[in-house]
Amino acid sequence: MIFLLDRALIRVGLRDAQKFLQSQFTNDITQLKDNRIQVNAYCQHQGKVIAIIWVYKENNDYFLSIPSQLKDIVISKLNMFKMISEVDFQDLSDVLLQYGFLDEVETPPNTSVYSINSNLSLLVTDKLIKKTGNKTYWELECIKNALPEVCLQNSEKLTPQSLNLDKKEFGVSFSKGCYPGQEVVARMHYLGKPKRRLFLFTSKFEVLIGDSLNVNESKSLKSSGEVIRSAKNDTEFYFLGVFEVGHINEKIFLNNDENKLVSIIHE
Repeated sequence: MIFLLDRALIRVGLRDAQKFLQSQFTNDITQLKDNRIQVNAYCQHQGKVIAIIWVYKENNDYFLSIPSQLKDIVISKLNMFKMISEVDFQDLSDVLLQYGFLDEVETPPNTSVYSINSNLSLLVTDKLIKKTGNKTYWELECIKNALPEVCLQNSEKLTPQSLNLDKKEFGVSFSKGCYPGQEVVARMHYLGKPKRRLFLFTSKFEVLIGDSLNVNESKSLKSSGEVIRSAKNDTEFYFLGVFEVGHINEKIFLNNDENKLVSIIHE
């Protein structure tokens, strides 16, 4: 169990909570199941992801788990679209604590657990749990499970498709109604083909969020890819990178340094 100190929690309540969130996020809120986390993207009008949001439901209230550094941006955006909807937002980040829960069998008392997938869950409680694991371990498991994240550094720069949120409609529903950026996201799905996708990499060299991924053969004016999530495991780094699909079989270098070759894991 790992204390997720860097995540905020927002409660969305009142009569129009479901209808309002359905009009804002990429996934189908009406299909949210009990004790489950539904992964959503919150996009701006050009279809770029502002934040990836973990949504769960308790009774008639919805809870949004997001990186703390994006909390104020998300709340401001929600308030901007609120208009006449009967909905309110309450910041519970200092009231309810969030823990990453990894394949543990026994659930501590006075806690609620919401599964993200078969390996990862979010535990929520109002009590401080004293014995917790290393945050790096949680980060590694999220990376190995190809769970993307957006931070302040790359907010509004990536599409849902480049983060693989469209695959098996994991984080994007193509049968629900409109939301900000929906036309752009749908057009790419039905009429285009993403040039960049999310891949799992390993490296013997230190890797940081925002580092570039380069290949000599790429004609892109920018780098061929970018690191969005990274963690060290013993002597090597595991990381998720958004990378040009057409160059996955070529030599890939970190920060355009040909001495820093990285390996892509095909899964």
